[in-house]
Amino acid sequence: MAPPAPRTTRTAPPVAAASASRRTAGSRALLPGLGLVATATVVVLLGARLVPTVSPLVVALVLGAVVAPVLGRVGRTRRGTVAVASTRPGVAWTSRVVLRTGVVLLGFQLSVPEVLALGWRGLVVVTTTLLVTFTGTLALGRALRVPRVTTLLVATGFSVCGAAAISAMQGVVAGPGRTPGQVREDDDGVAASLALVTVYGTLAIVALPWLASVVGLTDGQAGLWIGASVQEVAQVVTAAGTISDPALATATVAKLARVALLAPLVAVAGVVVARGARRAALARAGSAGAVHRDVSGTTTDAAPPRVAPVPWFVVGFVAAVALRSLGVVPAPLLAALATATTLAFVAAMFALGIGVDVPYLLRTGRRALVLGGLSALLVTTTALVGVLLLT
Repeated sequence: MAPPAPRTTRTAPPVAAASASRRTAGSRALLPGLGLVATATVVVLLGARLVPTVSPLVVALVLGAVVAPVLGRVGRTRRGTVAVASTRPGVAWTSRVVLRTGVVLLGFQLSVPEVLALGWRGLVVVTTTLLVTFTGTLALGRALRVPRVTTLLVATGFSVCGAAAISAMQGVVAGPGRTPGQVREDDDGVAASLALVTVYGTLAIVALPWLASVVGLTDGQAGLWIGASVQEVAQVVTAAGTISDPALATATVAKLARVALLAPLVAVAGVVVARGARRAALARAGSAGAVHRDVSGTTTDAAPPRVAPVPWFVVGFVAAVALRSLGVVPAPLLAALATATTLAFVAAMFALGIGVDVPYLLRTGRRALVLGGLSALLVTTTALVGVLLLT
């Protein structure tokens, strides 16, 4: 009789074990930064209750910009260097993944039937205002020599829905392979555009209800004008609410229609940005003579990496809108998702604020301020003309 075979203990393959170990280490590396972001998010949301007309996203970005130099000073000490460096992975992860997740969650606040209730005339006013403002602001930014990223984000924020739209477009321009200078330019562009949306949107809260009475608009016309031109949702609600409940209802629906146009706008921008990045990569490869030989001796050009023209979070946004429109998401869950959306955007804005270069903003802020003023004038005038002609 043959002796029994010796028992063998199965062990994980070395490659799989090493991969799991790296994932665990990577997750742990995120914790210090995530803790900092979570603490800041709680502080921002508590502070936002004191000033409800100011977007908590703006407050989060300002807090991040204030915390950044403090972290810099702490980082110059012996112990502080390690502490500050430990927060960077979590902060960077928040500015990328959490930001894009917030854009997806934003789709659950939008229903297609609600938008269609505005009627074709209102939809024409909203769509025309968005397109004229977006393209016009891009042209004005080039004429004023405002940095490209800042111009794109200002155009998006003023034409669509303020801070949320800026966050979504930032996810497009923040593609892979950026240099540290480009990363800093992106962060500064976010800071400048959010500041401009806050300043001019606050002015609109006071000016537009008064101008609506001067022009002689009906409550419905005034609501459509405000909803099609004012940037932030909170600003729209505040401005239209001072007129009447019917004006507020119309303004809210018009604002939702603008949010609905965010996905196609960002998708088109994603295609343009991806093509531009690929052309730039090809140009760099050609100028540097990026040529390599394979093992057979054949010479081939090094192709630049392909970038997905439509970001995944835009696809997720559209899917969320579809689910909300079909009525399959219960109301309690929608309320929870709305809270999660705010949390995601506040956390992401704080993380982006840490990367803001305040001295750079002060040097370049004058031209951006002019651009914001012209963009605000453009969106307000275009919407008013549309309201007077079509309603």
